[in-house]
Amino acid sequence: MKIVPEAVNEKDLLIRLRSGDKLAFEVIYNTYKERITRNLFVLLKSWEQVEEHLQELFVRIWENRTAIDPDKSFQAYLYKIATNLVTDYFRKLARDKKMADQLWDQLTILYNPEFISAQIRADEELMRTIEKLPPQRKTVFKLCKLEGKSYAEASRILNISEAAINDHITKANKFLFENFNKSLPLLTFLFCRFIIENI
Repeated sequence: MKIVPEAVNEKDLLIRLRSGDKLAFEVIYNTYKERITRNLFVLLKSWEQVEEHLQELFVRIWENRTAIDPDKSFQAYLYKIATNLVTDYFRKLARDKKMADQLWDQLTILYNPEFISAQIRADEELMRTIEKLPPQRKTVFKLCKLEGKSYAEASRILNISEAAINDHITKANKFLFENFNKSLPLLTFLFCRFIIENI
């Protein structure tokens, strides 16, 4: 029997995951994949690195599933693991202790508990805003902005012109800027940074 995300309580999913339920793992993966992908890209600026880190993140979730506490925030747990992965990556890139310390300081500020909480709220708000886009525009936006497809790739997938793809992205960006919750200042900054750097 296939699990339907909307019909299953996350705590129940986590309990099933702890017992080795692969379908529960699949639902959890599909639920959080886009949010984690987006935030990893903000830091890593490389889709190849994002894919590697995303895969490693969920491999660790599966391998350490028995340590998951269903009564605690799973989103915060995911962000913590993602933070550790990115920190390790930058430490490997750093050629000297000074650079490593600077990177560590930046990541410590970026991923403190208050920032994580704000980032989770912002992620949820952004996804709610994206869902308000017209169906075709939402599909184009997700392909190009969240999955990293080029306009040419999206054009082939949807069988529409690149000019149409560009038009959808332009209008989607305008809509999101106008409708995104400006009461989340930290999130608004991240959101604007994400959109502008990926136009």
